[in-house]
Amino acid sequence: MRVGLFGGSFNPAHAGHAHVAQTALKRLALDRVIWLVTPQNPLKAAHQTAPLSARMASARALARGPSMIVSDAETRIGAQYTLDTLRVLKARFPGVHFVWLMGGDNLTSFHRWRGWVEIMRFTPMAVVARPDSLQKSRAGVAARRFAHARLPSREGPRLPLAGPPAWVYLRGPLNFDSSTALRKAAQLAPGGEGFLPQHGHLAPQPPVIPSQPTV
Repeated sequence: MRVGLFGGSFNPAHAGHAHVAQTALKRLALDRVIWLVTPQNPLKAAHQTAPLSARMASARALARGPSMIVSDAETRIGAQYTLDTLRVLKARFPGVHFVWLMGGDNLTSFHRWRGWVEIMRFTPMAVVARPDSLQKSRAGVAARRFAHARLPSREGPRLPLAGPPAWVYLRGPLNFDSSTALRKAAQLAPGGEGFLPQHGHLAPQPPVIPSQPTV
């Protein structure tokens, strides 16, 4: 099984997140994309982060279809950092070919993540272009450090089976939604105190991640 791991705060989830997930699903020929809703991003303030249940609900509203799964696995395994999450999942599911997914805006600051070099050397990674970071992401620290490991985007389908370090940068139609803009809009609305997630269906959980609790 070829599984994309799409980690994030999803505070709230928006169409840009769905665009990243759907682009990776198609361009990498993945079987599943799992949205890993982090309990708390270490690089962001806790008081600016909505409760996990609200962020899970906002992600479920956009992760449509049987190939899109929303999971609180990081909370259940007690992982705070991406490298820890990858180590646990790859140890538990050695037969699964995992790919770490992110938007281009995250690649810009990827060198600030704990163990970012180890992450690149541990798991193949796909980066989907975002409109606010087209130049910065490809000229950033991580992109330059691992320029030798970048595959042509046309070779995306072979990325899940490639030995790391290996990554691709996927370009295409851009989506301009952002969590920051949505939070600001919610706060400016009459009586607004934060985002109000839309509630969507709960997609079935694949065998690679234990069943998630109902929230």
